[in-house]
Amino acid sequence: MPVAGESEIALIPLDEPGLARLLAAAVAEADPLEVMPPVDGPEGWTDHRREVFLAFHRRRSLDPETAIESTWVVEFDGATVGAARLRPVSADSALEVEAGVWLIRSIRGRGIGRRVAAVLLESARDGGAARFVATTTVDNTAAHRLLRGTGADLDVHGANVDARLEL
Repeated sequence: MPVAGESEIALIPLDEPGLARLLAAAVAEADPLEVMPPVDGPEGWTDHRREVFLAFHRRRSLDPETAIESTWVVEFDGATVGAARLRPVSADSALEVEAGVWLIRSIRGRGIGRRVAAVLLESARDGGAARFVATTTVDNTAAHRLLRGTGADLDVHGANVDARLEL
């Protein structure tokens, strides 16, 4: 889905070719811990970690039997630069949508995350969500700025920061 008013950024539903592009972008310009759950073994993008990355996204987004979230490839000027996701969760009989965004290092700080977050919020509202939630770490100040920019309230719990925005 193109980002409204910004033709150079697009969110494209994840598919197998997009997953291959996403892995290549992550390997080139992201630490594995920025884009996937921890994996035992040596640091860096090992063959095993690459396979786990692919299996993780296939299980969570591509396999109709196990999918729990919608994931999009974020493109900027035709290049894959990250991913965005929404996962519906229920809380107190209202639909909450958990969001996530990651971008490659060289594209950070250009306002792309803010524009992607705006599309995720719009999609959540259009899907009937009542709340938008996200979790990050206390040291991820860029994510804090992004989440505050959406109007979300931030709450620190140890090493984590939870964001919540009523839609």
